[in-house]
Amino acid sequence: MSNGDLFYICGIGLAISAVVISFLGLRVKSFPGKAGPLVALWFVVLVGASATFSVLHAKDEETAKAAELESANEEITKEEASPVEAESEKEPKPEPAAKGPGDTLQLAASPTQIAFDTTELTSKPGSVTIDFDNPAAIEHDVAIEQNGEEIAKSALITEGETSVTADLAPGPYTFLCTVPGHAEAGMEGTLTVK
Repeated sequence: MSNGDLFYICGIGLAISAVVISFLGLRVKSFPGKAGPLVALWFVVLVGASATFSVLHAKDEETAKAAELESANEEITKEEASPVEAESEKEPKPEPAAKGPGDTLQLAASPTQIAFDTTELTSKPGSVTIDFDNPAAIEHDVAIEQNGEEIAKSALITEGETSVTADLAPGPYTFLCTVPGHAEAGMEGTLTVK
């Protein structure tokens, strides 16, 4: 039986003893009487045992944690010893070329809502232009992003037209309005280049 188990057993025994002694003290007028020294000794033994096993259990946990840390240090040392594998994993993948005819796409903002007129655009790779029409009095723009990185962005406009152009390789992109809160309100979509 481990020190942790013995600690819990002593602790539970101490709690049960306290409830039983309290109950007897309330029900029996002459309690503890001559049994007073025995009751006191019983509690001293339980408290002492609980404290002892608590300290021993803490030492056991400390030893187990030290062993885990040593094991983790050995794994880190092994990983550092083989830098060739780590270097090859860190090499960036080459981006596909943005060669192709490209395309000019049409996009408009809603005149009454914070929304684009579409949430999906498709283009061929190459120089892609999004012609953007904003008939609303609210400022909007259009940006092209991939994996959270902005590639290109138009000017902010109200009641006008602008465009944004970027050389795009095949893959998925996001187009969105960068005015705070507008993309979250629905002014974003997917631009698929293939």
